[in-house]
Amino acid sequence: MKKSGIILIVFVILKFILQYSLINPEYELHRDEYLHLDQGNHLAWGFLSVPPVSSWQAFIINALGNSVFWVKFFPALFGALTIVAVWKTVEELKGGLYACILAASGVLLSVLLRLNMLFQPNSLEVLLWTMFYFCVIKYINSDRVKWLYAGAIFLGIGFLNKYNIVFSLLGLIPAILLSVHRKIFLQKHFYFAALLALLIILPNMVWQFQNDFPVIHHMKELSERQLVNVSRLDFIKSQFLFFLGSILVIMAGFYALLFYRPFEKFKFFFWSYIFTIALFLLLKAKDYYAIGVYPVYISFGAIFLADRFERLKQGAVLRIAFVSIVIVAFIPLYRIAFPNKSPEYIVSHQEPYKKLGLLRWEDGKDHPLPQDFADMLGWKELAEKTDREYEKLSKTGKTLVLCDNYGQAGAINFYSEKGIKAVSFNADYINWFDLGKPYHNLIRIKEFSDNELEKTSPFFKTGKISDSITNPFAREKGTLIFSFQGAKININKRIQNEVDAVKADY
Repeated sequence: MKKSGIILIVFVILKFILQYSLINPEYELHRDEYLHLDQGNHLAWGFLSVPPVSSWQAFIINALGNSVFWVKFFPALFGALTIVAVWKTVEELKGGLYACILAASGVLLSVLLRLNMLFQPNSLEVLLWTMFYFCVIKYINSDRVKWLYAGAIFLGIGFLNKYNIVFSLLGLIPAILLSVHRKIFLQKHFYFAALLALLIILPNMVWQFQNDFPVIHHMKELSERQLVNVSRLDFIKSQFLFFLGSILVIMAGFYALLFYRPFEKFKFFFWSYIFTIALFLLLKAKDYYAIGVYPVYISFGAIFLADRFERLKQGAVLRIAFVSIVIVAFIPLYRIAFPNKSPEYIVSHQEPYKKLGLLRWEDGKDHPLPQDFADMLGWKELAEKTDREYEKLSKTGKTLVLCDNYGQAGAINFYSEKGIKAVSFNADYINWFDLGKPYHNLIRIKEFSDNELEKTSPFFKTGKISDSITNPFAREKGTLIFSFQGAKININKRIQNEVDAVKADY
């Protein structure tokens, strides 16, 4: 095996080691991970919040035993493959070994370590953005139509993973139209490739049509509840932090695309970045939506810098310095950007987290822990306490566990040792109610009391607050577990009416 191949394998191994060592054992899975894992038990061509690819991964994870190891494996794998894709991009652009190492270091020691911690569509999304750009570069270099079809496949799979990948295309098309490569739009294989991409995404589009396009409702809800708190200035600041150690490499990439002769035919990539980021800013997108843009620009920058260093007397020093910058810049991020410190430590050392805006939640306010960290606590406690109450009630009849949100339902279903299938009127759980047999008892998981006892007790023989989440650092702290026994009414019919009402809003 060549030296470059051995070094690439070292990067891949290091990636896996880092991913499995960045989470303190006190933390559990993230609330979003529970939803995606539950989707694997209800395979479909679409879901209310995401396309189907995550559910396929969840199905495999479940088949492998549903352990935390496998939950973390797939995002780590996609992160490792992103490093490989960047390495191959550098080689395709005629970069040498040093350029490969600099680019791989920049991708390894970056925000991707945080992104690849969680079982969400984001990890695969970054890989697919990178592979799509790689196919564009291959086509420009070779003029071989197979790369149009390969790009269409990655784009189609990307759409089935997360709709966000459309922005890569929306940024790229006007950039190509402004370049000499606009002739691609006269190429018949371009349209055949587009047709291939459409065929790949067609099952999801049919599902959207059959379900009255819930993605529109989801985007509206996202805009009203979360994106309204997004600051465009914060979005821009985050772009510098995501690949902090490689910011000079990325800037060098932008410069090279405009002025470096070997990259003259790739100049449209500069304008593609401008158009893509402009779209994100216009729509007030979340900052991490743009992460997939950057790996390819790290490739361009690494090659340009490697070439410059070769021509300078101090080139050897600069080569070491730029890799060192990547490593040194990562050290402070390692200390605060990952849940590798206990909640107690973070609460008693707030300042560095606050400076980077890590304590700012989706509600626009600062909290004791970063939101992602707080979303990784309290779930086992909830499941254990729900299990205990479920075991008592189930002796007297069938018991429904009804939650306020998808995190609660998914966590109970993941950790429950009683085989509970909790549901909610939130997210995809609205489609997963089993109302075939009558329920006699109800366990209601509520974020706030909302006079639940007063409102629900009249429909049951007995009602009480059985327990609550007491973990002081959990986002769900204070969530109550209500227990109602002996239904006086037809619970199933009442639940069905609620389900119909919620679905009518979509």
